[in-house]
Amino acid sequence: MNPCVLVGNVDIHTHVVPAEFPPYLGHRLGARWPSMTEARPCHRHVMLDGQVYRTVSHQCWDCAVRLADMDAMGITRQVLSPMPELLSYGLDGEDGQVLSRFLNEAIAGMVQAAPARFTGLGAVPLQDVDLAIRELDFLLHQLGLAGVEIGSNINGVSIGDARFLPFFEAAERLGAAIFVHALRPAGMDRLVGPPILEQALAFPGEVGLAAASMLTGGTLAHCPRLRIAFSHGGGTLAQLLPRLQHAWECFPALQAAMPTAPREAARAMYYDDLVYDTSTIAYLLRAFGPTQLMLGSDYPFAIMDPDPVGRLAALALDEPALALLRHGNAARWLGLQGTA
Repeated sequence: MNPCVLVGNVDIHTHVVPAEFPPYLGHRLGARWPSMTEARPCHRHVMLDGQVYRTVSHQCWDCAVRLADMDAMGITRQVLSPMPELLSYGLDGEDGQVLSRFLNEAIAGMVQAAPARFTGLGAVPLQDVDLAIRELDFLLHQLGLAGVEIGSNINGVSIGDARFLPFFEAAERLGAAIFVHALRPAGMDRLVGPPILEQALAFPGEVGLAAASMLTGGTLAHCPRLRIAFSHGGGTLAQLLPRLQHAWECFPALQAAMPTAPREAARAMYYDDLVYDTSTIAYLLRAFGPTQLMLGSDYPFAIMDPDPVGRLAALALDEPALALLRHGNAARWLGLQGTA
């Protein structure tokens, strides 16, 4: 299979954790640098601040295990991206660049091990925009990655803030694919219940606000050719759009901030279909259009959708529309030519 041709089922939302991390060689006391320790067989603890952040399995780093799982799930290709916490925006910019380089080289190594089955997205230290742009150029042109995963906010600042516009201008110019994942979500103080509610309830709102910020902050208008995708179905964006559209029609200030109507502008961005419900996927298709939605699973974490291919089949779409969701839209987002 030509690695530049996407066929079958392309899972654009999967995560990587390296088997090991290099020791911290910087000079800043208290740097939140990750490390790994042994856990039960085939598992390791990701350590941050001397505590277990998450226990992960060898699925995160072992290509052979991933490939076997992909075959069992009917997945032809995975798009690999770092476990979001590893984006490490809390580090100093220089330390963040060192960790990003390590992650990028690790992901590039996995892609090189199976180029017909894996496409890679790296990391950049967006806490320092200039360093992030330099690392983006490196991972695209030296490592052959397709783009980057970024967090929904950078140390509490939404990605639609003007300070990040130079990075998105560079991503547009360089032809990088951008994948936005929830990170340190807003509203955590309002949750009542166990910690898993962060992923179950806070992530969708966080992603929806991040996606909306790209519209209301003017970034997408400045970068109309930017190929940016949002995890978890764009979070709450589909539900926010009617209200935002109505406000845009009523208030000149919003029209001045957004030259394109929100409903139309939202259809210029991409979204995975990771919402765990076929009827909700159908709703997203109506909101965003059949050319913007892509298959995603959140492999290999516990909250993953175990049968993303089955969910697409249950939509009863015609073959051309199904092909878009299975691989065609992913090919356009990733900038890969020649779909089948």
